[in-house]
Amino acid sequence: MAEATAQPISFGGKTSVPSKAWQLLAPALITLFFLLVIPMLIIFVYSFYLFVDVGVDKPAFQFGNWIEFFTDGYYHGAIWTTFRIAITATVVCAVVGYIPAYFIATTTFRHKWLLMLLLILPFWVSFIIRTFSWIHVLGNQGFINATLLSIGIIDEPIKMLYTEGAVIMGMIHFLLPYMVLNIYVSLEGIDRNLVSAARTLGATSWQAFREVTLPLSLPGLAAGSLLCFVLSAGTFVTPQILGGPRDFMFGNLIFDSLMDELNWPMGATLSCVMLIMLGSIVLIYNRIMGLSQVYKSFR
Repeated sequence: MAEATAQPISFGGKTSVPSKAWQLLAPALITLFFLLVIPMLIIFVYSFYLFVDVGVDKPAFQFGNWIEFFTDGYYHGAIWTTFRIAITATVVCAVVGYIPAYFIATTTFRHKWLLMLLLILPFWVSFIIRTFSWIHVLGNQGFINATLLSIGIIDEPIKMLYTEGAVIMGMIHFLLPYMVLNIYVSLEGIDRNLVSAARTLGATSWQAFREVTLPLSLPGLAAGSLLCFVLSAGTFVTPQILGGPRDFMFGNLIFDSLMDELNWPMGATLSCVMLIMLGSIVLIYNRIMGLSQVYKSFR
């Protein structure tokens, strides 16, 4: 006789998780507590420390770092720049990424695994190396300028490197596979009979796509947009390498405070601000769409 599996127990409409489930979850929860929750609490507490000198901090419960953040427009400008670049990169990834995702999901090619391999191939190369490679593409002596100069289209190099456009391009290169993967997972889960039914009822290919495929793929598009936005808003490597003095993002302020100025209290404050902003966006998304689609993309 097969052993009965433990089922959640319901009390007054509320589900109680069996003790065995908590025992199985305990190692992961303990690991998250010590490696995620405690470090975050330490950073939050450190945001109230007093910065005395370079590398010298004084334990004190004061709000000077938070007051400086809320009153200094320099930080507000960095937030605006960060969100503008992140939104631009996310929108471009959504528009550009939908086409290959749709092709992979609907193709009749027998070896679809090969297309998926090509999709994840960029992850095999270091993110830093991929970012540095754009210098040889967008620089004054890079591939684009060298080609245009050789065929006589331009007389002098076009300034493309160390601009906001170069930062956005580098982010798109990094984020596009995430967008394609999420949209593909959503498209792959759509019942093909729904499209066939729409065509049978007289809809054209475009109408079937607009009325059936596109609405049903929106959860994947939203999940990809969330990942792309969060990753792009929190990055500092791409603007550090490809951007100019005015293209700094909020992550660069955190890096400069911690590594250059050795002002750990201010760096901790900015880190908490970044965590609150991005965490709020994730919570809003989870409230509206749910995070289940994000989980599916990494299965």
